[in-house]
Amino acid sequence: MENIITVKNLTRKFKDFTAVNDVSFDVEKGDIFAFLGPNGAGKTTTIKMLTTLLTPTSGSISLNGVDVVRDAEKARKSFGIVFQDPSLDDELTAKENMEFHAVLYGIDKKTRKERMEELLNYVELWDRRDHLVKTFSGGMKRRLEIARGLLHHPKILFLDEPTSGLDPQTRNHIWDYVKKLNRSENITVFFTTHYIEEADRYTQTIAIMDHGKIITKGTPQDLKKKTGTSDLEEAFLKLTGSSIRDEDASGVDMLRTRVRARGRI
Repeated sequence: MENIITVKNLTRKFKDFTAVNDVSFDVEKGDIFAFLGPNGAGKTTTIKMLTTLLTPTSGSISLNGVDVVRDAEKARKSFGIVFQDPSLDDELTAKENMEFHAVLYGIDKKTRKERMEELLNYVELWDRRDHLVKTFSGGMKRRLEIARGLLHHPKILFLDEPTSGLDPQTRNHIWDYVKKLNRSENITVFFTTHYIEEADRYTQTIAIMDHGKIITKGTPQDLKKKTGTSDLEEAFLKLTGSSIRDEDASGVDMLRTRVRARGRI
């Protein structure tokens, strides 16, 4: 199979703190790929580098054949992203949020109109297109964010904790949309989650990160077999330990705060 994401010897340092330490992995085209790890493992820092929000200290990233460091603008056209934190404008309608995103990506007016109608119908929000987003439920907002992230026909969809805070019924609906997208458009899905059962149920491949390194990669069954467990959560805990971790070092400010607290800045 062809790899659509290739990461080689990726490292990110903040002063003397190494958040991501010589990480290498591949993701096959059309895969649903789960990126798991405890808080502070380096997942968010890695995703920020994959999505051009952070520059690596060293190493390389290729998305759909594009070098992320050398040509970040072109790389951005290869992916859509749904952030963990809400990123919609609540004072705009669903349609206006979509239009704003389409303009940013330079999508022409005719294509924009067709694609917006197609995607809003897909996530069952076409009838609410002229409603303000602030009137939407959490699940509706997530569906709109997914639709928005697909406007420019990306080859990769990054989902950072896409179902966090949603009830089980809404979580199942979100995953139904994601699975259909994966099949119908052969889109590669790269996601993080703390709901281990989601990774077990929906993924072909899982990579587990801890202490800034990839500690293992394989199918859910591979990881259970490797750890001698019958449950993926048990396998995860066996691989990463059961102690409570610090909050995830998800950005430069948080990382610097942690280092400063140790008296090193």
